[in-house]
Amino acid sequence: MEDCASDEEYYYSDRDSLDGLENEESEFQCAPTKGPTTKVITKESLLAAQREDLRRVMDLLFLREHHARTLLIHYRWDVERLFAVLVEKGKGCLFAEAGVTVVEHQDLNSPLYSTITCDICMEDVASDEATRVDCGHYFCNNCWTEHFIVKINDGQSRRIRCMAHKCNSICDEAVVRNLVSKRQPDMAEKFDRFLLESYIEDNKRVKWCPSAPHCGNAIRIEDDEFCEVECSCGLQFCFSCLSEAHSPCSCLMWELWAKKCQDESETVNWITAHTKPCPKCHKHVEKNGGCNLVSCICGQAFCWLCGGATGRDHTWSSITGHSCGRFKAEREKKSERAKRDHDRYLHYFNRYRAHTDSFKQESKLKETIQERVSITEERDSMLRDFSWVNNGLYRLFRSRRVLSYSYPFAFYMFGDELFNDEMTKEENEIKQHLFEDQQQQLEANVEKLSKFLEEPFDQFSEDKVMEIRMQVINLSVITDTLCQKLYDCIENDLLGSLEFGNHNIAPYKSKGIERASELIACWKANNSDKYLASDHGTSEFDRPSGSGSSDESGCSSRKRARKDGLGGGLFDLNLPAEVVDRN
Repeated sequence: MEDCASDEEYYYSDRDSLDGLENEESEFQCAPTKGPTTKVITKESLLAAQREDLRRVMDLLFLREHHARTLLIHYRWDVERLFAVLVEKGKGCLFAEAGVTVVEHQDLNSPLYSTITCDICMEDVASDEATRVDCGHYFCNNCWTEHFIVKINDGQSRRIRCMAHKCNSICDEAVVRNLVSKRQPDMAEKFDRFLLESYIEDNKRVKWCPSAPHCGNAIRIEDDEFCEVECSCGLQFCFSCLSEAHSPCSCLMWELWAKKCQDESETVNWITAHTKPCPKCHKHVEKNGGCNLVSCICGQAFCWLCGGATGRDHTWSSITGHSCGRFKAEREKKSERAKRDHDRYLHYFNRYRAHTDSFKQESKLKETIQERVSITEERDSMLRDFSWVNNGLYRLFRSRRVLSYSYPFAFYMFGDELFNDEMTKEENEIKQHLFEDQQQQLEANVEKLSKFLEEPFDQFSEDKVMEIRMQVINLSVITDTLCQKLYDCIENDLLGSLEFGNHNIAPYKSKGIERASELIACWKANNSDKYLASDHGTSEFDRPSGSGSSDESGCSSRKRARKDGLGGGLFDLNLPAEVVDRN
């Protein structure tokens, strides 16, 4: 059997199959408009996305940017949770848990003494060779720098704590950047990159697009994490598990199904047919002689006929003290059970594969329908509106996908692997009949819709075309309704009644999987909101991410970052106000 992973290329995008049939213009404006709830975060808009949440926290708590970032990293960029802790426990507890120390009206740069003794290296250093952080602790710059470099190399750069004993205060990122850049500029770049990418790495609402090769985008959702999204690169995927979009299968069901399809491949079938597992080490052993007593490389001897462990004494006809030629009812039952399980798997796999193949064939209808529409429009005909073909074709693709993934769902829903302890045999049968009735109705109407869409309507009379038009419109509505009912049955009657709700599925959307819109940087350009890069430019990331810049309209513009060797390319994410004023 073929590996089911090959289906991904055919399930890449419903909308891709409709290119040329839709005349939609995408207009990106700075003014906020109602649109998709999912956003595409590109290299250029990553900083703008991060600043949206930073600005909310800064405005509410009147904090500097690095304090707001420390709070958000601690709460995994969950602004609502951060606000809930603020209301429930108060500002003091909120800051203490996150390691934020806010010092008001205190000049940390003014030295208290001309020389100080560093408590780390126990050396006396001049005050201008030491640094004091927000919590008030003073250490020499060499010790601070070594501390910062070690933490960055250990991957802890997002939350570098003060070196003082039992001090939980998080160090100011400007101090880290300033000291590290003097010794290792490339390490400072790495530090800034980690800070920026923490918005994706530590954020449960944002994940990298799993496209290969990587498109460089991340997706941010606003609603439930159990959803399916489409990146601007065209890839549709499950946001929860990052595999291909697979509803109405749950993530666990799809993971098991994909693995099972791979295990049933030709390679595994050959191994099963020509080898047997050793009863001791369980490695597969191939028989290379005529004798039925075989030995594994681990030294264990076993019978090739039954797989049972034996001794090594044998003749040409028998193994001493071992006989497996007698019929045993228990062994026969196991054989029947294995055959029944295999036949059941083939039943669901063949139907899953059939709808996958139908989807591939029907995807070719796009070009054919375009030609038919063009021919019909060239004729002197009263028919001008062919949107019904577009809608019907789109509904056909959506319904095919639902049907295809409904068979892996049924395989595990009504099998013994996942829910054997949660349903009695009678309950299982009742639920299976209920589901299969819904599935059968959808399947019958999808086949009817496919038949009418394949009709050569460019060769028919206007009356015949109008008849096909009404059939396609009606069947489009019916299949959409039946898809919704199938999902309602799964969510309420099947999965909803289970005691352990570990199987969540993405909800059915009549308009299909939502295509994420690109995040547009849009904020008021004032001194506190501007992002200014350093004079050396910004560095390119090793991973998909990047910096953004603002044009005169306030919207983000795409500019390729440049790299001037190790000495340049530092991100400056938190410039003080006086620097902003000078620029």
